[in-house]
Amino acid sequence: MSNVSVATEDRGLLERVMLCSITTVPCCVFLFVNCTMLFALRTKGVFRNTCRYVLLYNLLFADTVQLAVSQLLYILAALRLRITYPVCGCFTTLGDILLMISPVTLVVMSFDRFVAVCYPLRHAAIVTMSKTRGAICMIWAISSLNLFSRICLLWENPFDGLDSLQMERFCSLDHMLQGPIALMFNNVHRFTVFTSAGVSISFSYVCVLVAARSASTDKVSARKAHKTLLLHLVQLGLSLSSTMYVPMLDVISQVTDRVTLVRLSIVFYVCVVIFPRCLSSLIYGIRDQTIRPVLLHHLLCHLTTYVSSQGGP
Repeated sequence: MSNVSVATEDRGLLERVMLCSITTVPCCVFLFVNCTMLFALRTKGVFRNTCRYVLLYNLLFADTVQLAVSQLLYILAALRLRITYPVCGCFTTLGDILLMISPVTLVVMSFDRFVAVCYPLRHAAIVTMSKTRGAICMIWAISSLNLFSRICLLWENPFDGLDSLQMERFCSLDHMLQGPIALMFNNVHRFTVFTSAGVSISFSYVCVLVAARSASTDKVSARKAHKTLLLHLVQLGLSLSSTMYVPMLDVISQVTDRVTLVRLSIVFYVCVVIFPRCLSSLIYGIRDQTIRPVLLHHLLCHLTTYVSSQGGP
């Protein structure tokens, strides 16, 4: 019986390690691309002194850190490693703040494209570096609003009924929130941010479409802005879908077996958590004529250096 138990435990451990590997490999690839993109955006003055590239850096930085935090929590859950509520609270709070940064930053970036197309002569005066830095501070402040509500709710001492601060389930925001009030605040904050972002980006999209029909509008600029805003809406939708990962798994777990649940969890995780975090790099790294050669240069240099080090004496 002891040999059977050991074999079962070893098989279970091997299965969990394989689950981590399946998601860690694409995650590391996307982290490599994102970090290379972040490095590329700091190498030239045009990137450091252009408002839309500064906003892109803020968006990409938040997505990259959130991807790293999400993967860490996924590995902890897959390996069934339990952590304490305070540690989990730090991870989930940071992840929640970073998640909110994406839609708010997309709103500011959409406003930049709206002004560039609808008010091209006033764009340089309206969108300045000082205003952009102030907007980034506001983005982080708005995204952190929910943090203050959680700090206030800690006065309720939600952990009084617990025998230990060690979590019984894997670390996630849904399992971390104790009590209906905290859950309500979190849901209201998310709903408000994503709804406002969707309305704002849609408004900018419609205004650009209307402006594109004007004879005085630069058709090429309007066409590019139109495609960019459409992609912003797609990014917003993918960011919103990532908030549904754990609730979807909880629902599916009630109607399916464990093997199917594990397979679906991997597919959902890659599609709604990992992929949206690398979308900014793919969109701007490929479409933007200024970023593309710089990004490819650094990517190829890194790959060449890696291959040379592997094949060298």
